Amino acid sequence: MPETAAKPRSGKKEFVGVVKSDKMQKTIVVQVETTALHPLYKKYVTKTKKLKAHDETNDAKIGDKVRVVECRPLSKEKCWRLQAILERAR
Repeated sequence: MPETAAKPRSGKKEFVGVVKSDKMQKTIVVQVETTALHPLYKKYVTKTKKLKAHDETNDAKIGDKVRVVECRPLSKEKCWRLQAILERAR
């Protein structure tokens, strides 16, 4: 039986969004937009959600485009962490 070199899968969710708030210490609020097809009307609808993410170095600022990844619960509402800042706000 030949061995296949499969890539290890992390299974963690990732989202790209925009930082809406950085007023808390080591926490940012990221707004994520997704599009979903409405089951009845067959029209794409934009859905938004706000996630609280851990930012250890307080590096992200309002307006930055960031990538957040799922992690263990860090507090009551915070179970995401900042992975990378993709684009700085102008």
